[in-house]
Amino acid sequence: VQVVGSGGGLVQPGGSLRLSCAASGFAVSTYVMSWYRQAPGKERELVATIGILGGRTNYADSVKGRFTMFRDSAKNTVDLQMNSLKPEDTAVYYCYAGFGRWGQGTQVTVSS
Repeated sequence: VQVVGSGGGLVQPGGSLRLSCAASGFAVSTYVMSWYRQAPGKERELVATIGILGGRTNYADSVKGRFTMFRDSAKNTVDLQMNSLKPEDTAVYYCYAGFGRWGQGTQVTVSS
């Protein structure tokens, strides 16, 4: 059972990135899936969550209107589309499966 996050990188302010979380050993459609992030010197915070039935999403106030979380059941992935990125979005982003499994984290750096 594994979750593997990918897609991070360096982007200029106002740019976009798409993170992907690939799951193995379980179906992403059967658990609540989330993205968290942790900036240097700060606590890990919840960024976005997608539910099971209907795929309802919830977002932190700081990313509402800019980030969108998707689930692709065929690929068994959950993605986070991040637009209009700001320097304060710089962090390590982690995928989390609701039964208690963390991905390894992927670095997102927003800087000019």
